[in-house]
Amino acid sequence: MSETTLIVVRHGETAWNREKRMQGTTDTQLSDLGRAQAQALGRRLAGRGFGALYSSDLSRARDTARAIATHTGRAVVTDPRLQERRFGIFEGLTTEEIKARYPREHALFASGDPDYEVPGGESARGFTRRCIGCLSEIAGRHRGGEVVVVTHGLVLDSLYRAAHGLDHGAPRPVPLINASLNLFGYGNGAWRLVLWGDISHLAAGEVTVYRGSAA
Repeated sequence: MSETTLIVVRHGETAWNREKRMQGTTDTQLSDLGRAQAQALGRRLAGRGFGALYSSDLSRARDTARAIATHTGRAVVTDPRLQERRFGIFEGLTTEEIKARYPREHALFASGDPDYEVPGGESARGFTRRCIGCLSEIAGRHRGGEVVVVTHGLVLDSLYRAAHGLDHGAPRPVPLINASLNLFGYGNGAWRLVLWGDISHLAAGEVTVYRGSAA
């Protein structure tokens, strides 16, 4: 079976990214820098003949995808399964605020138990099943072709783990970068990492990097 190429893009920066607040499925907006990053992505992909453009339906991803659509002429197809992991009561808080307000819940979350659900949130295992299932379905729909998917940091984290056989609780050795290009191949039910964290389309002052476990 021929391999499908997915160009998986993390959305542009938001104010909560810069403040290191847990976003989850809270519908935050792109910052001014995030909008500039999205335009740079659009220019980078303008000459690439990909077959379809998919996006999470959260504003920060959808608006990033719309900038790409403006430069490439591709219509944006949204899918809620591409949303970030739900973090319930943690959303909108920094790590220090979470530890102070919800010490027990934070300890359980930090334990790495893939089946633990933050109140109002979802487990790492359930989230992975949701987003990887969606991405596998997209890859199968465009077998042998190339598509662009605009999504979130922990969706990329899940893909990285799927491609490397990395357990949920194991540290990820690479950062999550806003507006980065990440290429994955999918064939015979398996994921392969081709390229990670390409930001050559961004100026030095436009780069925002996150090295933690949430986005």
